[in-house]
Formats: sequence, structure tokens, C-alpha cells
Amino acid sequence: MDRFTQERAETYSNEKGWGVDISVTPDTFKLAQVFTISRGSRTEAKVLTARVSEGSVTGWGECVPYARYGETLESVTAEIEGLPGDLTREGLYDLLEPGAARNAVDCALWDLEAKRAGKRVWELAGLSAPGPEITAYTLSLDTPEKMQAEAAKNAHRPLLKIKLGTADDMPRLEAVRAGAPGARIIVDANEGWSAEIYADLAPHLVRLGVALVEQPVPAGEDEALLGMERPLPVCADESCHDRASLAALKGKYDVVNIKLDKTGGLTEALSLRDAALAEGYDIMVGCMIGSSLAMAPATLVAQGAAVTDLDGPLLLGEDRDTPLRFDDAGVHPPAAELWG
Repeated sequence: MDRFTQERAETYSNEKGWGVDISVTPDTFKLAQVFTISRGSRTEAKVLTARVSEGSVTGWGECVPYARYGETLESVTAEIEGLPGDLTREGLYDLLEPGAARNAVDCALWDLEAKRAGKRVWELAGLSAPGPEITAYTLSLDTPEKMQAEAAKNAHRPLLKIKLGTADDMPRLEAVRAGAPGARIIVDANEGWSAEIYADLAPHLVRLGVALVEQPVPAGEDEALLGMERPLPVCADESCHDRASLAALKGKYDVVNIKLDKTGGLTEALSLRDAALAEGYDIMVGCMIGSSLAMAPATLVAQGAAVTDLDGPLLLGEDRDTPLRFDDAGVHPPAAELWG
């Protein structure tokens, strides 16, 4: 673990060691409707819930294993179950690589420490008290006609996100703009374009008032973005995991998308935010499709972000017992009963 992460972990940890019990369970949340992106469709969100207990006090955190990075429910469960009982947050960063397993446990340790201290996580982290942030609402990939109808249904939302990356992107985008003429729009190509396709589409994205495009080309092929004109901000998603990713982003991207399942927890997410801002990037905070428990720590990272995309609970048909609150002001920080 590098010095910067160690200092952050030690600063935010009241004690060097925990005599803890660690457990992990799978949970499934039904979606409100079928959700489709270019990689496929789903009707439910399958997550893992990690619990770290010390005596009668238990902290918890959630992660979503991502097949894109070779993660499965089984592999992530094995990683968590293999952790020692004398776990420390700083030690966690030596035991697990960035990813879903480390995220769930890191967030559970934060929650445990907050409960033990009788304080909120942002107090322990030395952060200002958080407030609500306007969040994007993601429209599922469908026919242009159905996407226009869905956009019209959600036209009252200030920020809509569209999943693209197919051969019929422009009719879909045109339809969404027609359905929600006043909404701010961001698009996520999910690595689905080539540099040539993006260059052809960019003027049309600008014409339709798109505010940002996520990962227009595959992460392993984004050298093509070097020197390319960027008429609208380009955001690194699959190309940016943690601070180690930043060096390779120069000259290609304007924004970094911070997801806790990529950074491997809140600790690294906060460090990545600080480092990215220092290097001149704007910040987007995103999520996998999960429950309010997964979004709760991310609301702290999202404070002041250029774009917040924490709509996971809005896509669910069921959620945790104490869900995050969403209203016209956006997504609110979690109640202590939920996390932190």
C-alpha cells in the first residue's frame, strides 16, 4: 500500500486492530422493470452484503461483482471469506486488489467504526457535512419509440443518462431529446464505439445538447483519443479504476467516473477524487445497479461532483429497509440506520 492511502486509512481509523468476525451473504433485488444495455438485459440486481462485527456492533457494506473484470458472486465471496479476523483498513489494501470484495469490506469497516464512535463517517473522515446532489436517471436501451416515451415520462428529471453503443444510436438519442427537450443529457457508450464512430457522432451529440460522453471507445483502445478534438467532455469509466489509472488518462479524458466497486472502497475513492481534482479532471460519481446500501458511501464522494449518477435504487422494485431519500433536490446522504 502506498504512503498516501496508508496515511488516509490511518488518519480515519481510531484503532490499529479489530478483533472482528467477517461474513458475506448474497442478496437479490428485483428491478422495477427490465433494464437493458448493449451488453444484455437484466430483471434483478444480484449483490453481496459484507458484515464486519465486533461484539454486538456490526458494520455492513455492499458490492456488485462485475463480469467485465472477471468477478463473480462466488469469486468475490471467496475473497471476503478468506480475510483474517485481525483485519485493519490499512491492512485490507495489502490483502485485496481494487474491486468489489475490497469495496464491501472497506465500507463495512467504515460503518463499524462510525457505530463504535457514535459519529457519522464524514466526521471521522474529516469531511464537511454532506447534502443532496442531483443525480442522473438512466434510461434502459430500447426502440427509439419506447425510449422517447420513457424520456417523456421522466422529462421532469433534470439529468437523464442514455446507454448507447449500438448501430442505431442516433435515432435513439434523437428520440430521447424529443421526449425530454428540457433535460440535461449524458450518454454512456459502454466501450461500444470506435474512435472513428465517435468522431462522426460527436457533432451530433453537441447539436442535441449532450453534456458528457462516457467511455466512447474500449479501455484498451483509448490511445486513439490522444490528440482528438473533444467538443464535449469525455469521461473515463472502464479506463479509470483508482489513482494508478490516472497517468494513462492524460490527453484522452476530461472527467473521471469514480465507482466504489472499481476503486475497492470509500478510502481509495476519496483519495482518487483528491488526486483527480489536483490533476485538473472533473469528477463523476457512478454506480452499479445495487441497493441504497451500495450508494450510501458514494454520496460522500459525490459532494460537489460535476456529475452524480447514483440512481441504482430508483431502478429497483425493492430496496433496503431504510433506503436513501430521493426528491427534487437529488439523492440525500444516508440516515445512520442505513449506513455510516
